[in-house]
Amino acid sequence: MEQIKIEGKVVAITGASSGIGEAIAKHLAKSGARVVLGARRADNLKTITEFITSQGGQAVYKSLDVTNPDDVAEFAKFAVDEFGTLDVFVNNAGLMPLSMINSYKVNEWHQMIDVNIKGVLHGIAAALPIFEKKDSGQFVNITSVGDRWVGPTSTVYSATKFAVRAISDGLRQEVSNNIRVTLVAPGATESELPNTISDPALKDQLVERFRTSLLPANAIARAVAYAIEQPSDVDVNEIVVRPTAQKSF
Repeated sequence: MEQIKIEGKVVAITGASSGIGEAIAKHLAKSGARVVLGARRADNLKTITEFITSQGGQAVYKSLDVTNPDDVAEFAKFAVDEFGTLDVFVNNAGLMPLSMINSYKVNEWHQMIDVNIKGVLHGIAAALPIFEKKDSGQFVNITSVGDRWVGPTSTVYSATKFAVRAISDGLRQEVSNNIRVTLVAPGATESELPNTISDPALKDQLVERFRTSLLPANAIARAVAYAIEQPSDVDVNEIVVRPTAQKSF
């Protein structure tokens, strides 16, 4: 059983401009990974990359829109061009504009589908050919505990996360035994996700109800690191991480 080291691995991370994605980038870089940050907010990416490099880490960044498959393909190619290979692709970008179905926020439904589902598929389409060519690699798909629970206001959001859970398990069964697939499902975690809720009253209500006891984003980063550093013949399929007091979504 060969123990895998994070040091030296090339890890591409979507949604890396804040929250969980930023924490993953900083934690893995501190562990010696060469990280490639992607998101729409290039200014944030630049600041995070400069911080990582100032601490002795290796990091580069590229502006990225995960809803554009060509953009994601260029992002994966950028990782290879910069560091010579790609070992791990972290599909982290996501939106959470919760609402009741009869609020008819159809545009927000489409945004969630485009980012939360299609964005993951675009990441798979971009990185899988690279992994298959060398017969090794790992996908880490960040979902939510909403990938196994649904309740009022989370219907469409949970549907997108259920979909990613299904995609992840199907992908695991279809690829080579040397390509690993891990799903990480965070519970309530410090992030900017609540900012995507467009109804101010609902946002305040949900923040008070669900987000009073939050995990630090670094807790999810540590879970990702755990999955990556397992021996080569171990594929950690799912990790659910919640605050101790969180009873449901």
